[in-house]
Amino acid sequence: MIPGVVAHLWQSTVFGGTAWFAALALRTNRAQVRYGVWFTASAKFLIPFAWLVRLGTLLPHSVSAPAVRTEWVAALQGFEPPLTTPMAGAGAAATANHGYLAAAAVVLWACGFAAVAICWLLRWRRVYALRNSARAVTVPTGLRIPVPVMSAPHLIEPGVFGILRPVLLLPEGICERLTGSQLDAILAHELCHIRRRDSLTAALHMAAQAIFWFHPLTWWIGSRLVEEREQACDEEVLRLGCKPGVYAESILTVCRLYLSSPLECVSGVTGADLKRRIEAIMRNRSVRGLTLARKVALAGAGVAALVVPVVVGFLNAPAMRAQDDGDWQRKAGGKMAFEVASVKLDTGAFRSPNFPLDPGDAYGPVGGRFSADFSLQTYISFAYKLSLIPSQMDHMLAHLPRWVATDRYAIDARAAGTPTKDQMRLMMQSLLADRVKLAAHFETHVGPAYAMVLAKAGKTGSQLRPHSEGAPCEAAAPAATGPPREGEVFPAVCDVYMAMRYPGKLLKVGSRNTTTALLAGSLPGLGRLELPVVDQTGLDGRYDFWIEFAPEPNRAGPPNADAPAPVEGPAFLDALREQLGLKLESTKAPLRVLVIDKLERPSEN
Repeated sequence: MIPGVVAHLWQSTVFGGTAWFAALALRTNRAQVRYGVWFTASAKFLIPFAWLVRLGTLLPHSVSAPAVRTEWVAALQGFEPPLTTPMAGAGAAATANHGYLAAAAVVLWACGFAAVAICWLLRWRRVYALRNSARAVTVPTGLRIPVPVMSAPHLIEPGVFGILRPVLLLPEGICERLTGSQLDAILAHELCHIRRRDSLTAALHMAAQAIFWFHPLTWWIGSRLVEEREQACDEEVLRLGCKPGVYAESILTVCRLYLSSPLECVSGVTGADLKRRIEAIMRNRSVRGLTLARKVALAGAGVAALVVPVVVGFLNAPAMRAQDDGDWQRKAGGKMAFEVASVKLDTGAFRSPNFPLDPGDAYGPVGGRFSADFSLQTYISFAYKLSLIPSQMDHMLAHLPRWVATDRYAIDARAAGTPTKDQMRLMMQSLLADRVKLAAHFETHVGPAYAMVLAKAGKTGSQLRPHSEGAPCEAAAPAATGPPREGEVFPAVCDVYMAMRYPGKLLKVGSRNTTTALLAGSLPGLGRLELPVVDQTGLDGRYDFWIEFAPEPNRAGPPNADAPAPVEGPAFLDALREQLGLKLESTKAPLRVLVIDKLERPSEN
């Protein structure tokens, strides 16, 4: 949550700075235009770009996202325990400190928000009490007033109170204290506020100020809004034919006799810098209309601010939908539960699960039985089909207690019939909701990632070739499910990721008739990378590949005496460059992450 708030704040700050430059460029134009620019900057605080990006992902998309193939993970699990990422002591302490700082920040924000909200609530009650004590009156004017006019027994300036059903509040006796022309000028000013819906826009900005009370830009924008809205009304009153001297005198008379409104959303007549306003009224200079070029520029900037984030979300929708938590659950049949289940804290030796708890589809016949011995983190990852990428795991664990990643629980359960692996996931979701009171939801965040690109433009490595250059899939022997045959470089069969590792040998992984997007999706688990990988090679079509490298030892998870000994050979990233002609570069990408809303220690039985 914190990175998203920080991103929203700097984006809104840059947007506000851009609005300042735009208002400066429009200083010779009508104040109403500048008011629109400043209100757009205010609205940006209430509308994060991340919401617009997410909206883009919900639009219909003609290209469906390919599912990331991860069958090779299961093959690796035959040699080592499933990949896990429990936090070390130092990491847990850092996470705890981060949690305390986040909690302190939330408490500080809540105190500031409450102080601002209470202050405005008290002021609003004062005006509301005036509204209740006011009585309807008829004003001697030739102007048509579209809202009720009420007279309040208090020395408060004329103003528009209310958003959905506004009323024009006038102080008692104002008709006797102003001449007919002065009263018409004041009423014309208030009618401008009514037509412009200034009470509504002011209330929206007050909401932005209350939420982002700590950001000085919101308060500065607020003063600009008041200044421009009053100047816009002044310009409109003069345009309608009111004499500058009469209008200026009427404003000064109101300032001398009455108190200003306590709330910005009660649009009055005495706001902004009074001296500057009177000088501008008396000059009564003509303001220029917007040229066609400026109209196009403003319209283009406004459309871009809304459309660009939506387009970004739309273009990245396949990558984000590939991680969608809903589609596979619907296909698997919805909510399910085990017939019986046992959950016990395990402090003994680690025992392997009866099938891989990875996000792939590798799954043998288990007769409806589930047996595993992992941390709660692993069970959550299995239940929601999460990729075991450290950065995404860290995001999920950031505000959770340490035992979620360190304490192991032995779970033995049985389901009726022969459920699929995805149905087992749904049953695990129900078990977690029952035993640990787990409640969670998915959010989309734009975060760090790796971009897989060509190391040399237009050229791939010797062990990454177009599938069309090899033997067709139909020519492969159906029983050939192992590594490349004698004299061949690539796997014998298509559409399956092969992973082979023998004691003292390099790890060999390959596939035929695959895509670079599927290859990119497999790299985080294959190379034990900290970040997800997105394909930016620009390569279309199908490819065959075969890569050999010395894997890093598994530093996470329970000790495993049977794990293969380290061997000499190229590191994963070196092999990726030398054999496949690919490299990884830092980038940003939209990712769906699981956010834990509620969690308790498991109830054992």
